[in-house]
Formats: sequence, structure tokens, C-alpha cells
Amino acid sequence: MRLKNKVIIVTGGTSGIGQAIAERAVAEGAQVLIHGIERKDGEAVVAKLGASASLHLDDLVDPTCGSRIVAAALKAFGRIDGLVNNAGIVARSTLETTDVAFFDRMIAVNVRAPLFLIQAAFPHLKASEGSVVTIGSINAYSGQPALLAYSMSKGAIQTMSRNLANAHGADHVRFNHLNVGWVLTTREYHHQIEHGMPSDWPEKVPPQFAPFGRLILPEEIASAAVYWLGDESRPITGSVVELEQFSIFGRNPDKRISK
Repeated sequence: MRLKNKVIIVTGGTSGIGQAIAERAVAEGAQVLIHGIERKDGEAVVAKLGASASLHLDDLVDPTCGSRIVAAALKAFGRIDGLVNNAGIVARSTLETTDVAFFDRMIAVNVRAPLFLIQAAFPHLKASEGSVVTIGSINAYSGQPALLAYSMSKGAIQTMSRNLANAHGADHVRFNHLNVGWVLTTREYHHQIEHGMPSDWPEKVPPQFAPFGRLILPEEIASAAVYWLGDESRPITGSVVELEQFSIFGRNPDKRISK
């Protein structure tokens, strides 16, 4: 039980990577405040996890949401030991298509919300000597051509994690960051179909994107998150870990064609 008696907040915990982290955290002995925006999805996750989980619905676009999420965790479980900033918008944009409203919403959800949720939770994390894990993306390093605003937002929260780690090590609150690669979530599956891919596309991902023959699964990200949330990783802080199937720096893609 690697997270026994710990209380963890997971944003975007009603599906995908966030749901996998919430489920794994409960399996490891934690109590979890699951944040989301879809009631039906959230209630299904909480029903599966039972008394160890509580649901809070809130829109991260609202600049005051952080205090409400923290209050919900305290009301449900009385303390906060960990926070997973997982929720985010993934949407395509380029230099030509990005407008002010789109950009502001992307930054509000992907950057502002995590920062001010940390701010609201910080006194409680300091009291528990807790851990913050932020789920980022390998797109933080430059991003894909059609993910301009998204990539900028992921670069910003990577810097946030490092900055807060440097600033608050003496407070014994840890900040670590997971830059994930291509993960096969339900949302990603349907997103690719909406953009013209066939229904069996996960079985045909080229080796330059998935040299192991498949995409990363949400449960594999959850396994890594548990380590950084738990005391096993203490006192390490400020780490940025790439969870991908190839080296991000100096990568030379495999250009072989599958037969």
C-alpha cells in the first residue's frame, strides 16, 4: 500500500490518464478527490471506487475553482497529501488559426488553473509535506505544427513545476513533472477517428511513433504517478521525467516501413 492513508486530489479524474491515476491511488491505499466536469462519468468512477473516492465538478476556466476543489477535498477527507494536475485541453491550432479566445481558454485551463489550485492547496500540502505531480507532455519541448497553443501551455507548466520545486524545497513540498508521449486514452481513440483514421488505427501505428508496437496505456502513466506521489521518491523534487518510447533529445526516428 504505497499511498496508505494519503488524500490525493486528481483533476480530470473522470476519464483517461486521470481516471487511471485515481484508480491506482485508491488501490494503493489513498483516498481521492476526483475532479471533473462530466457528472455521468464522474459518478461512474466514484461508484467503482466506493468510499475511498469523492466527486467534485468544476470548470477550470473559472479562476476561483481552485479554492472550491481544495474545500471539497477537505470536506470529504480532512486533509491533503498530494495533488495531480492532470486536466487539460488538447486542441489543434496553428499560427494562422489561433485566435485570442482560443488561446485564452487554453492558457486558463492548462496553465492558470494548475497554478492557482496549487496556491489554494499549498498550506495543506506544507502541513503534510505533500507532493504535487503535474502531467505534462513531450510537446513542451517544441510541439507539433498543429498544436501551437497547446504546446506553449505545456512548456509553461513544465517551467512552473521546476520553479516551484526550487522555491519550496525548504517547505518540504515536492513538485515533479511527467511529460507523457502518445497515450491511448478513449478520448484519443475517438479524436483520431474524428480526424479520418480508421477504427483499427491503434493496431497500425508506425514504428517511428511506437517502436514497441503499441501506444502507451493510461495505467502505465498511473504507475509512474504513484511513485512520485508516494514517500518512495522523497526527497526528490524538480524532476521532469519523459514517459515516452524513445529519447526526446537527439532522437533519430526509425524510418523503416512496416510490412
